[in-house]
Amino acid sequence: MKKQLEKKTKRVVPAFATEAEEAAWWYENRNQHGKELLAAVKSGEAQVLTKAKLQERIAASKKAAAPVVALRIPAADLALARKQAKHKGLPYQTYIKSLLHETLTEREKRKAGW
Repeated sequence: MKKQLEKKTKRVVPAFATEAEEAAWWYENRNQHGKELLAAVKSGEAQVLTKAKLQERIAASKKAAAPVVALRIPAADLALARKQAKHKGLPYQTYIKSLLHETLTEREKRKAGW
C-alpha cells in the first residue's frame, strides 16, 4: 500500500509597509508559527542547523571565490539599496546579492511549480 504524502501548507507572509508592522504581525502570530516550525522539524521538512553543519557550509563557501560581476545600476536604485541596507545594518553589496538570490530562487520555484 502506497503511503500518501500530505500536501504541504504554504506559509503566507503578507507584505508590510514598515518593519514595525512586520514585527507586530510576527509577534501576534508567534504561536501558530512556532507550531508550524516544530511540525516541520518533526516531519523532516526543516532541519536544525548544527554547529558541524554550519562549519561545513562556511568551509564550502570559502573554497571557491565567487566570480566578480560589474553591473550598471541606475543611481536612484543604488541609492535606495544603500538606504535599505543601512537600515538593516548590512553592507549594500551584500544586501543587493541577497535580493538577487531571493528573487532568482523564488522565480525558479514558480517556474518549477513548487
